[in-house]
Amino acid sequence: MTLTELWQLFPIILKEYDPAYPRWYAEEKCRLEQIFSSESLCRISHIGSTSVPGLLAKPTIDILAELSSISDISRWKAQLTEQGWICMSQEKTPEYKLVFNKGYTKTGFAKKVFHLHVRMYGDWDELYFRDYLREYTKKAEEYAALKRKLKEKYEYNRNAYTEGKTEFIKRSTKEARKLYGDRYGKGGNICRY
Repeated sequence: MTLTELWQLFPIILKEYDPAYPRWYAEEKCRLEQIFSSESLCRISHIGSTSVPGLLAKPTIDILAELSSISDISRWKAQLTEQGWICMSQEKTPEYKLVFNKGYTKTGFAKKVFHLHVRMYGDWDELYFRDYLREYTKKAEEYAALKRKLKEKYEYNRNAYTEGKTEFIKRSTKEARKLYGDRYGKGGNICRY
């Protein structure tokens, strides 16, 4: 499929917050904990708009799995694939990052859609942005308004939709880091979540 065909099949869809999102995350988290060894899995987090109660969102559960080692990545990729995950991208520099998707079918979105971001343990912006939107509802409302506007313009162009949110996300994350300090830094025992 061309990119245009993919965007037609998987357009930007925004829905009001669904109270089932935390349960979907918790269920998938349990499955992921069985795949990643307890020695390697440092933290697993629900991120993205579905992790912010009340926020308008694409109905996609974003999960961040942070690892202390990537030594078993081939085994994990095989096990994730067996559970329906598709590896969409893999980067090794500047940081090791893998992105997996689940819930994309030949006919469109499944009822439950997930994105799994696998990274080395770190101080990731997504955690700060999530916390900021949870605490500052006015900012969450601004973000929802921006998403509505961008969806109207870029319903069938995921890249442009995402790019249109970037400035707001960067500005909000910078403010969150000032407010929260080193909330997710490497201090303490890293293999606890």
